[in-house]
Amino acid sequence: MKKHVDLVALLFMLWGGMCLLLSVSLLSTGIAATAIGAAATGAATGGKLAAGIVAAVFFTLAAIGFVFGSAHLLIGSRLRRFREWARAFAIVLSVVDLFLIPFGTALGLYALWALIHERSKPLFEQDLPAIPRVEP
Repeated sequence: MKKHVDLVALLFMLWGGMCLLLSVSLLSTGIAATAIGAAATGAATGGKLAAGIVAAVFFTLAAIGFVFGSAHLLIGSRLRRFREWARAFAIVLSVVDLFLIPFGTALGLYALWALIHERSKPLFEQDLPAIPRVEP
């Protein structure tokens, strides 16, 4: 199961990277819409309004994508280190990924299968080193 968990971690990092690239693209489209709205003449108030709405939508989607992609990158890197908290967050992100048809669904199903499997649980149950106490 260790290979499956490693593959899930790698796929999470790839998915996060693709989300970040998409977010950069959405951000640049939002900037372009803002420039179009700023360049519109005074008589074209409808064009300014439409460009403003489109820019706001693209900026919002870019922000959501940055958060979503960053979360996948962080969780994927911590899954490779077999952190228990990363497993829990990865399961939550996998459920969210199920709704992103078709690639997110495939990633979500595979990640849920690999992370909830009985043989993968012991991988995350490592004893953390004790923090030494300093006596005054």
